[in-house]
Parts: sequence; C-alpha cells; structure tokens
Amino acid sequence: MKNLFLSLLSIVFCLSCVGQISENASVTKDIQNYSFDEVGLINNIKTLSSDAFEGRRTGTVGGIKAKEYVIEQFKALDVMPIDDDYIQTFSFKTKIKAYEGTNVLGLIKGQKATDKYIVISAHYDHEGVKDGIIYNGADDDASGTSALFAFAEYLKENPPNHNVILAAFDAEELGLKGAYHFVESNLIPKDKMVLNLNMDMISRSEDNQLFAVGPSLYPKIKPTIVNFQDFGRVDLLIGHEGLDKAQNWTNSSDHAAFHKANIPFIYFGVADHEDYHKPTDDFENIDPEFYKDAVQTVINVFKELDALDL
Repeated sequence: MKNLFLSLLSIVFCLSCVGQISENASVTKDIQNYSFDEVGLINNIKTLSSDAFEGRRTGTVGGIKAKEYVIEQFKALDVMPIDDDYIQTFSFKTKIKAYEGTNVLGLIKGQKATDKYIVISAHYDHEGVKDGIIYNGADDDASGTSALFAFAEYLKENPPNHNVILAAFDAEELGLKGAYHFVESNLIPKDKMVLNLNMDMISRSEDNQLFAVGPSLYPKIKPTIVNFQDFGRVDLLIGHEGLDKAQNWTNSSDHAAFHKANIPFIYFGVADHEDYHKPTDDFENIDPEFYKDAVQTVINVFKELDALDL
C-alpha cells in the first residue's frame, strides 16, 4: 500500500513538472512571437551591409544599388509609392563636391485618421569606401533600413489607424540632407505629420539598452514610453534628450528635421560602440537576438501610439 501511494505521488509530481515546463515553454514562445519574418530581417541586414553595396555612399554605385534594393523590398511587400513612384530626388553641395541624393518613400494608408501621417524612418546611406576599405555600416544603419521592411510586413497584416510613410532617407551621413529635404519639400504638409519614429543603430548593445529619445519633449507621447512593458532582452530607456548630463541626441540623426519643424519624434538607438563609423561595423558584429527584440520593441511602441488620437 505504501509503495502504491509513493508511485501515485511520483506520477502526480511528474505531471506537475510537465505542466510547469509546458507553461514556461509557452512564455518563451510568447516572447519570441515576432510579428515579422525574423529570418528575413537578418538576411536583409546581412545583404545591405555586405561588400557588394560598397558602403552605400550617397551617389555612388553602392548607394544606387541600396536604393534599388529598398524599392524592390517595398514592391514585394505591397507598399505603395507615396507619389508617382517611390523616389524623391534632391541635390546639395558640400565644400568638396556636389551630390545627387534619393529618398525612397512608401505609403501604407490608414483606416481611421486618414488625414494624418506617421513617418517611420531610417537612413540607407553610409560612409562608403575610404582608402580602399569598405565601411559596411551594419548597425549604422542597415539595421534601421532592414527594420523598415519588418514594419511593412507587420502593417500588411495589421493595417494602421494613421497613414504610415516608410521613409528610407539618403545622405544622413552628409548632414541629414535627405530628411531635411523631405520635411521641407511639403510633399506631405507639415501639419499633417503627427509623429516621426526614427531608427538609427538598433542591432547591438552590450547592456541590452535601447534608448527612446524625444518623449520628454512631447508630453502627449511620453506616457506611452514611461509605461511601456519591455520586450525580450531589450531594456527601453528614455534619455539623451538634453535634459541631463548625458550626451544630447535630439539632433543626432534624421529625426532632427522633424524636431526642427515641431513634429513630435522618438529616436530609437543604442549607445555608440567600438565599431561606430569604423570599417569594423560589419554584420558579424551585430547581436541578432537583441536586434530582433529591438525591432519588435519599436513595432510595439508604434502600435500603442497609433491607437492614440495624435
């Protein structure tokens, strides 16, 4: 009788363990439940940061190839062109030379706030080739550009409330020229653009930290970030807004063009790392798991903000 009791107790314990394992597995699965093709995300950043694109310098063969790659991805994901086609050309001069730049702009129509636009942006250009060495710019900013495609995948299955512009800007490395041209061109009236989410360097962090820059400057959107539930490995932090002793990033990337026009923004980016603006910013040095979680984090923030009356 005693042996029978012990046997039954053992069976109950084992079933309890199986249930607990199953529950934990479910939790793990939920954390990894990406709303986009994570394999495709990694393949896209690997492709854009390969030597074949020669560092994606504005106006070079590699830069033109990157532009065409973005257009191909938008077409494949049924992203509409914002105008007659996807491209917005612009020209500018530096002290050294004249440049011809090209923004790639896609549109996903909103279901409710059809007169308002959220601009989700990243820059596809980088440093190019210097002294025969290719600067591939995997984190800066093939990571943000590839995330645009993940957004397109998500929005294809989950139509937004607001109109969404997916903007792959050119010439960020030459003074944010593409972003400023887009904002000042009035292709979309400034008063119709209610938010910019800019992604620049989101694929690696030793501390698993992703910074959200800008919410403290625009009170309407700050509660969303303050109350945000972190996803996976990513610790989303508000900072670098010029309100403390930390480096001020409010004008450090393409979001500056929107901020200057008083358009609310959130810039998502990691702290500078040892490969920043160096030829070692290669695909091999990104953190794929952090990157996937970071992209899902930005999508989750977008979902919450898109639900607001911006």
